Amino acid sequence: MPRTARASCGGYLYHVLNRGNGRQEVFHKTGDYSSFVDLMVAANERLPMRLVGYCLMPNHFHLLLWPLEDGDLSRWMQWLMTSHVRRYHRHYPGSGHVWQGRFKAFPVQDDEHFWTVLRYVERNPLRAGLVRRSQDWDWSSLKPISNPPGLLAEGPLVKYRGWTNYVNGVEN
Repeated sequence: MPRTARASCGGYLYHVLNRGNGRQEVFHKTGDYSSFVDLMVAANERLPMRLVGYCLMPNHFHLLLWPLEDGDLSRWMQWLMTSHVRRYHRHYPGSGHVWQGRFKAFPVQDDEHFWTVLRYVERNPLRAGLVRRSQDWDWSSLKPISNPPGLLAEGPLVKYRGWTNYVNGVEN
C-alpha cells in the first residue's frame, strides 16, 4: 500500500517533533546543529513555512510550524528530513535509519496552548540539564543571536519581551 501524505491543514499551528532512531544522538557537534538550521532555511526557500519556535537537542528536535496551505507541512518536513539524512550519512558513514520514524505533528489548540507548547519547547535544554538558563542554549528560537535572518516568523500571537526571562521555570 503506498504511503500517503500526512494530513495537515494550512493556517493551523503544529508542534512537530522527531527523535533519533533508538534514541541515539543525531546532533554530535556544533556543525550538525548549524547544518540543520541551514537546512530549515533552505526548506523555507523551497516552500515557505512559518517557523515560530524550535529547539534542537542532541537526540531529538521540536519545531512549531504554521503552514500556509494544506499539505505544506508534510512536503516541507519530507524535504528537510531527507536532506538531513543524506547529509548525516555523508558525514557519518553508514546506512539505515537516522530518525525513529516519521515525524509527529500535534495541532496547537488555542492561545494558551501555544504559549504552553512554546515554553515547553524552548525550556527543553534547561530540563535536560544542558544549560543553567534556557536562553543560553544556542540551538533554540529563544536565543535570537543564533537564528539566521528570516528563519523565524511571527507566531499567531506576538511574543512579549518579558516572557523569555524564565530560569528553572520561574519568571525573573
